[in-house]
Amino acid sequence: MTTERYISPLSERYASKEMQHIFSQDMKFTTWRKLWIALARTEQELGLPITDEQIAQMEEHVSDINYEDAREREKIVRHDVMSHVYAYGLQCPKAKPIIHLGATSCYVGDNTDIIIMREGLRLIRKKLINVIAQLGKFAGEYKGLPTLAFTHFQPAQPTTVGKRATLWAQDFLMDLEDLDYVLGSLKLLGSKGTTGTQASFLELFEGDLEKVDRIDPMIAEKMGFDGCYAVSGQTYSRKVDTRVCNILAGIAASAHKMSNDIRLLQHLKEIEEPFEKSQIGSSAMAYKRNPMRSERIASLSRYVMIDALNPAVTSAVQWFERTLDDSANKRIAVAEAFLATDGILDLCLNVTDNLAVYPKVIEKRLRSELPFMATENIMMDAVKAGGDRQELHEKIRTLSMQAGYAVKVEGRDNDLLERIAADPQFNLTKEQLEAAMDTSRYIGASEHQVERFLTEEIGPVLEKNKELLGISAQINV
Repeated sequence: MTTERYISPLSERYASKEMQHIFSQDMKFTTWRKLWIALARTEQELGLPITDEQIAQMEEHVSDINYEDAREREKIVRHDVMSHVYAYGLQCPKAKPIIHLGATSCYVGDNTDIIIMREGLRLIRKKLINVIAQLGKFAGEYKGLPTLAFTHFQPAQPTTVGKRATLWAQDFLMDLEDLDYVLGSLKLLGSKGTTGTQASFLELFEGDLEKVDRIDPMIAEKMGFDGCYAVSGQTYSRKVDTRVCNILAGIAASAHKMSNDIRLLQHLKEIEEPFEKSQIGSSAMAYKRNPMRSERIASLSRYVMIDALNPAVTSAVQWFERTLDDSANKRIAVAEAFLATDGILDLCLNVTDNLAVYPKVIEKRLRSELPFMATENIMMDAVKAGGDRQELHEKIRTLSMQAGYAVKVEGRDNDLLERIAADPQFNLTKEQLEAAMDTSRYIGASEHQVERFLTEEIGPVLEKNKELLGISAQINV
């Protein structure tokens, strides 16, 4: 472990090895070499004098990158692409004359960025689907468990624990829809030259536009893409980075909302995130069980949501066919958005797989508020017993205020039912009033909604992606 210089926490603490590999130097530079091979093969197939021997030599050295040669060369020429062209040429002397033929730096740089983002989105997608699956399982298990709902974080009409979880899952499903659209529409830059006009290739192929038109589709096919963007400057439009990072920011927002709810529920002692046997909640207060995973989800999510502004601004300020003020920013912003989102989803997988639910606490809190919510039903029962609706409404309003005062000012339990039972105007016994406290009367269609949601929304997604299911996440700290 290196201790004398800065190391990103995204690598040391949060992002998975899989995502780190996608954004690694090995992934980047082996992809550069694969792109150079795809270009050489395409040029050969279109009639340029490139030999099989030259291509074979390039293929022999796709992965054994001579980094030191490239680093030493970059000190001299101050150009990363030309340094790697040089280093590759040292390993492939016969192919040296045709490596990068007709291309500009963005041919390898930008196409590789697209390929890496595609691989990153695929990993994000896999984890996102598993988070949705776990939330679906949780929602199904607790679909009928009544719980106090909140609006404005004030007690409101009850819902169920499972129904609340479907709200979290639905946000993630919307993120998946957005991700699939962007992932399915990603294209390569192709090989369009210094200003996007393909002038160098028109020169190479002696003005043969038909052959020039075939270059991009042939490269795209070799690299596993459906096509290339129809037009470009020197780079692909930085709007692409904006679209991709907006997907990640959307996932972060969904995760943040869920983590906030879990943190509040843990405060209420109704639901808790996983807490390991030897985990320490506080250095000073040994009894504490802090929701540190959910807090970390919120923390990383805020970073991703704010980071999405970087590609948007970069896209907005590109001049004409290109400027280089995108490069340093995008190297950091895009990679870190993926690494952080990967860490967020690992945390979500960990938390949703092991949520602890405390039904007795949930029931106690619900029943402490339920008499207020049951007043409409109680009033109807009293009317059926011969009471006057208008008079009962005023009476129950007065008794509710008195009971509320007893709870908030005097610190007593909610005794509204006792007050109503003691008032002869209602003509209802305590037993009859207790019958009105059946929580299932107040959750509406919650259980049915959960069942429909699991069947109609989550079920088809999981069936379509069943080969991706079953992963778990290990968090570092």
